[in-house]
Amino acid sequence: MFCENGADASTSESDSSPERFILCRSRERSKNEEGITQRFEKKIEASLKVTKTDKDAARIEWSKVEAMRDWTTLSAECYLLRTNIADWSDEELWKAYIQLTEAEAAFRIHKSDLSIRPIWHQKEDRVLAHIFVCFLAYVLWKTLSQLCDKAGLGGEPRRVLSELSEIRSMDVVLPTRSGPEIRPRCISKPTDHQQTLLEKLGLKLPSKIIQKQM
Repeated sequence: MFCENGADASTSESDSSPERFILCRSRERSKNEEGITQRFEKKIEASLKVTKTDKDAARIEWSKVEAMRDWTTLSAECYLLRTNIADWSDEELWKAYIQLTEAEAAFRIHKSDLSIRPIWHQKEDRVLAHIFVCFLAYVLWKTLSQLCDKAGLGGEPRRVLSELSEIRSMDVVLPTRSGPEIRPRCISKPTDHQQTLLEKLGLKLPSKIIQKQM
């Protein structure tokens, strides 16, 4: 059975137990694991090879355990899912499991890309406000991710954010004869590459920002 993300799945059910076991294997990641295994093998072999030995030096004799290597290859990127849910299909159970990795990725994005760290608050309303800010930041991140994916820019907006972060807002100071200064806030002109990204994302920068006093 073919599952999402290039994974094969086979189901096993026990007559004496309501539990189900689903063996999933990712085809694409299995190829990546095979490449990693081969690189490690070459490094280990290069380290174990003895080109010259002295008279009383110790000699290392080694050999490959092919059965163990075959097992490593066969079990690469295999997932054994255990569940007591009987009315879900294999694809639905696999998607539910994948959501765990998405939750872990969300925490990493909060810490790295969004630079949001846990803060100890003394009052409950401040705790809720902090959670709300974290939630809004992640929603904006996922929204930009979907825009990038739809525009053919990939599903990770890190490079797009890095490129667009060079766009600056600035205050233009205009002195007047009567004394008070006029400070209109403007946006720097994007480069050709930045403008191309904005057009693909369907975004248009304002020429100026109107500030409202609260």
